[in-house]
Amino acid sequence: MILAAGRGERMRPLTDHTPKPLLRVGGTPLIVRIITGLADAGIRDLVVNIAHLGDQIRDALGDGDRLGVRIRYSPEPVALETAGGIVNALPLLGDAPFVVANADVLTSYDFSRLVPVAGAMEGDGRLAHLVLVPNPSHHPQGDFGLSGTRVINTGAQRLTFSGIAVYRPALLGGILPGSKAALAPVLREAIANGRVSGECHPGVWHDVGTPERLAQLDRSYNDKQLHT
Repeated sequence: MILAAGRGERMRPLTDHTPKPLLRVGGTPLIVRIITGLADAGIRDLVVNIAHLGDQIRDALGDGDRLGVRIRYSPEPVALETAGGIVNALPLLGDAPFVVANADVLTSYDFSRLVPVAGAMEGDGRLAHLVLVPNPSHHPQGDFGLSGTRVINTGAQRLTFSGIAVYRPALLGGILPGSKAALAPVLREAIANGRVSGECHPGVWHDVGTPERLAQLDRSYNDKQLHT
């Protein structure tokens, strides 16, 4: 699942007329870069949630055929936040663990690493697996700790959640379809119960969160960065 329903308030005025996932770095929309990364990893059945200016995303991506994937859409009349949006899409995602990625990040992460993780999670009791990254300058406090392969809520060396993960549907079992719900409290409860694993991605990762960061990244971007 690709999360693409957000309003992108911090990206205004750019997002007043263009949905954040369609903003470009190096001439390519951010969401297309994520789709390409998933397709290269063999993950080709995709669900994209849409809300703000969602028709533009649907028009740009279509059914995904030209990108080598199959896309289905999960529309939200009003953005349901991250956890609510995923719950709304569960009928399209099925019962098995699934990969989730934010549409507005630029990364060299190899999504094929998550395929065996998803397979193992079907029987081992984990509810989530998170990809963490070193803290960027705009988020120095981080989000979660990592003890070996276990994600923890505390710890001196906290890392930032990348927005890339594998979830089991059961993680979201307490959320009613159609309701707004944030993801962080759900994750913290599962982490406290010892049911979340993780890894640290030391390579390229950018959260394109403001017009200034987008412009800086576009000026300095080099496609070769994503293959190192």
